[in-house]
Amino acid sequence: MIYITGDCHGDYERFKSDIFFECNEMTKDDYVIICGDFGLWNESKEQDERLDWLESRPYTTLWVDGNHENYDLLNTYKTEMWHGGKVHFIRPSVIHLQRGQIFEIQGKTFFTFGGASSHDISGGILEPHDPDFFEQLEKARRQPRPFRINHVSWWKEELPSEDEMEEGRSNLKKVNHKVDYIVTHCASSSIQAILSFGMYQRDMLTDYLEEIKNMVEYQVWFFGHYHDNKKITNQDILLYEQIIRIL
Repeated sequence: MIYITGDCHGDYERFKSDIFFECNEMTKDDYVIICGDFGLWNESKEQDERLDWLESRPYTTLWVDGNHENYDLLNTYKTEMWHGGKVHFIRPSVIHLQRGQIFEIQGKTFFTFGGASSHDISGGILEPHDPDFFEQLEKARRQPRPFRINHVSWWKEELPSEDEMEEGRSNLKKVNHKVDYIVTHCASSSIQAILSFGMYQRDMLTDYLEEIKNMVEYQVWFFGHYHDNKKITNQDILLYEQIIRIL
């Protein structure tokens, strides 16, 4: 079995057995995929307990990164190969699927590409090493617009590098630009425009995903980020709290 869901932000309540009762029939050879904003925040006791709880689940948890992950922490994990693509093992059965990879899972191919532009930074991004940081912080807290702090609640790695994008192109070329499923955090530019009625601005990642959309033959594309559950087209599905079975 393979199930898929949207953003968690470190809250895994939806996976409790009395809510996600299907898990009672699953094993570690079955999978739950999270479409970004998994919630890897820090190295606190609370974080470890949440990860250990996920590890105790009867299935294997797979996730692509979102725009709210601690990339400084994520990049401390060793890159390893799993089912044909690069991963980080956060726990033996809690696995981060890296960008631009193609995985073969239960006879199906999955192209993964995490990341997204944060929409909650209209108040700016503060630099903790600025000499007037605390003055800026107090000012930011008094104004209504959301803000972030570099390397504390925001990381530039939320958007991909050229190497990551090129690796995605190269891997797709190896499979003749054909996969069964695409799993990302944000959507391609055209799909984002449809679901947001033009509210969200396109960026280098949504444009890259638009390039992928136009070159790849796929069955279904799953993504999160926009906090809704909605079928945009027959092939493009936005997920948030809903957990759906795909195999």
